[in-house]
Amino acid sequence: MNAIVVVDKNWAIGKDGSLLVHLPGDLKYYRQKTLGKVIVVGRKTLESFPGGKPLPDRTNIVLTSDPAYGANGCIICHSKDEVMETIAGYDPEDVFIAGGSQIYEQFMEDCDGFYVTKIYDEFEADRYFPDLDAAGYKAIWESEMQQEKGIAYRFLKYSR
Repeated sequence: MNAIVVVDKNWAIGKDGSLLVHLPGDLKYYRQKTLGKVIVVGRKTLESFPGGKPLPDRTNIVLTSDPAYGANGCIICHSKDEVMETIAGYDPEDVFIAGGSQIYEQFMEDCDGFYVTKIYDEFEADRYFPDLDAAGYKAIWESEMQQEKGIAYRFLKYSR
């Protein structure tokens, strides 16, 4: 299982329920990595998607504690165990934990790969991803530096 996340230099991921910045190159990378795959998100993350709708051409699994919650085009789960049962039939390499912060925290220990878009800037934030460098994870691949909207970033893949 993998996680996919965009972070700033302080490992911040969001503010007030939104991404820190929208970078077309990062959105393209996210699409490339997750198209035809399974994404696991929380309710708030789903609601932050365009139109609050599931992303097309992916299996969208939503983890929520609200027993009455429903969303067309999604598989709704109410516990981590239920998510794990749901994804058991998929190749673990095809499963991406995609946020938000509470979902990342719940599945961190279950992930072997971490696809990180690292922005070399800092933003005001209220949500963070664990610092993989400080935790001893290894960056096993990194892209060339990218530049958009005056912001430098690169894509990295970390492993345990």
